[in-house]
Amino acid sequence: MFEKFLEEIGLSEKEAKIYLALLQVDSDSIHDIATKTKINRTTVYPVLESLGKKGLVSETQDGKKTLYQAAAPERLETYMERQKVVLQEQSARLKDIIPQIKSIQREQGERPIIKYFDGRDGAISAYEEFYSFDPKKNETGYFIYNRDLVSETFTEEERKKFLTIRYTKTVIPNSIYTNKDGKMEFTTPGIRTRIDSGEKYPILADITIIEDRIIAVTLGNVISSVLIKSKDLAVTLSSLVRYINDTSKNEKGGK
Repeated sequence: MFEKFLEEIGLSEKEAKIYLALLQVDSDSIHDIATKTKINRTTVYPVLESLGKKGLVSETQDGKKTLYQAAAPERLETYMERQKVVLQEQSARLKDIIPQIKSIQREQGERPIIKYFDGRDGAISAYEEFYSFDPKKNETGYFIYNRDLVSETFTEEERKKFLTIRYTKTVIPNSIYTNKDGKMEFTTPGIRTRIDSGEKYPILADITIIEDRIIAVTLGNVISSVLIKSKDLAVTLSSLVRYINDTSKNEKGGK
């Protein structure tokens, strides 16, 4: 019971065993500690050193013999207070360290996080999950969609629901779309380019990229959706949308 508690507050299993063993005597030698705890003698040395750094064990001399004493149990409170201070300092540093750690991860190549959703109801769930995060204010969202297929697949109420969420999150659209009835009229800020929806440039999905998140929903006979969290993919797809809009006559207004 005591060993488990000591481990929970930060001591290793061997540290807990040796500290409790020393509490039961005035002092003990390395040989006796190893015998009582059944810990290899060569291992006892570094464990005692670690306990000493924690302020829980001290050395005494009996002639030429080195003995070890456990600090009073009240010393555990001092140890815990020191741990709290260290934890607070580490928490403060964490904000600076995380970007550095992420830069190492980026150099090694990121591993995308992917979730799959099946069917029309699955697509609605995917949209709900996609928009559950809060992007930066006035963040640009990149959209590739077939307006006709979107209208055929989802009701006007469903479409308005997700548009309202996007407006609430102040996402500014940069879009590429197809629409058989020609250019659409928009009342909100943004950049849009309509492309011909023939055999040459078919768009059969609804794709949205915001920050490092992507949702792609196929709008053909089989509806399926994927959510992807990947900075590399998001940057690549958004770059393509920007390139098309930068090199085309675009329209004022939003998705």
